[in-house]
Amino acid sequence: MDKLLAEAKKRDQQDELAGFRERFHIPKHLDESDLVYFCGHSLGLQAKSVQAVIQGEMDAWRDRAVRGHFTGPLPWMDYSRLLCESLSGLVGSRPDEIAVMNTLTVNLHLLMVSFFRPQGTRRKILIEKHAFPSDRYAVQSQLHFHGLDPQQDLVELAPRQGEYLVEESAVEDYLSAHGEEIALVLWPGVQYITGQAFDLPRIAAAARLAGSNIGFDLAHSVGNLPLALHESGCDFAAWCHYKYLNAGPGAVAGCFVHERHHAAKDLPRFNGWWGNAEQSRFRMAHDFEAARGADGWQVSTPLLLSMAPLRASLELFNDAGSGRLRAKSLAMTSYLIRGLHELPGELLEILTPIEPQRRGSQLSLRVRSGREDGRALFEFLEHNGVLCDWREPDVIRVAPVPLYNRFIDCYELLRLLAEWSAVRDNPSRQSAS
Repeated sequence: MDKLLAEAKKRDQQDELAGFRERFHIPKHLDESDLVYFCGHSLGLQAKSVQAVIQGEMDAWRDRAVRGHFTGPLPWMDYSRLLCESLSGLVGSRPDEIAVMNTLTVNLHLLMVSFFRPQGTRRKILIEKHAFPSDRYAVQSQLHFHGLDPQQDLVELAPRQGEYLVEESAVEDYLSAHGEEIALVLWPGVQYITGQAFDLPRIAAAARLAGSNIGFDLAHSVGNLPLALHESGCDFAAWCHYKYLNAGPGAVAGCFVHERHHAAKDLPRFNGWWGNAEQSRFRMAHDFEAARGADGWQVSTPLLLSMAPLRASLELFNDAGSGRLRAKSLAMTSYLIRGLHELPGELLEILTPIEPQRRGSQLSLRVRSGREDGRALFEFLEHNGVLCDWREPDVIRVAPVPLYNRFIDCYELLRLLAEWSAVRDNPSRQSAS
């Protein structure tokens, strides 16, 4: 452990991003020390600038009231446009291919109205077996909405027997054999349990070759991995901003619609007044004229006070640079993987792929001795000031986030795991303690 400690200290001293930690509020442990927080894949920390940004909009509301839509340093009418310009670099798209609106599952529903169009024998939706429950609920309800039976028309690809990962080749093989039945493929950018990052252009290419529409749920990808949505081949994507983007609990979400669909007149959608063209939005016309780009999928007035924390977070991402963030993310997960392999015994199994291009900032761990021991380890870590994430039935998820986590945080996790392993291997030591 001495070498791991020395390496952690050296890497933190050399870290070009070290100063960003000071720009976040770090939660405290019971002893008032900084909590080692590894849950950025679930809820990102609050940037210190957030309060002032929200207060600025509160002041604008107080001082300008309805005029705040059109006056002031940042009129509310321009707020979404500003966010989309910043987000476009993170997701690899044109600004007009993005809309900031609603929440993730709501956006998935709105997008599936347009891109799940069952006809004849092409009426099924393909997802992965262990998709996030909300995604599964959404596609089931979409099938019911079209009078279809999820028992027959929902296809779930599972890992091979004894494995945890669904390989891209399995998606390709299934679509090659049964693609004429698939109306929509809805696939994650990162699998939420295992942390596996998928080759999205490869999956999109397979779907398009099969004649299927393709959409991505990027909840665990945006702000975590480099993305190139415009070039990926997908039709649409949706994501949340409260994880790696640190926009707060229940934050406004985002969506992407490829430009090839922007001028489609026959594409159905659920319309609302904010999706109307900006030049005619306030004319109160009876006929709907879709706004240009992904804005045409908007329904309601933007959630201004929910957008403000996202604006603050995006400023941090712009300052840090996606290249530096990705490099530090890979360095921290590589450090953890090496340290986990050096632990005595065989305490943990790493579910996340080891290959750098197949993972983001998340490592998913399973205690080999079973769920009861896994839960006990999770609680031991939390009791000692390291907060990870527990996912049923038996997975501990660890996410070292490059904006605010340090290598010394990773070392503290390894130190506690080594302590736990030593106690388990020596029951007399446990009773003595």
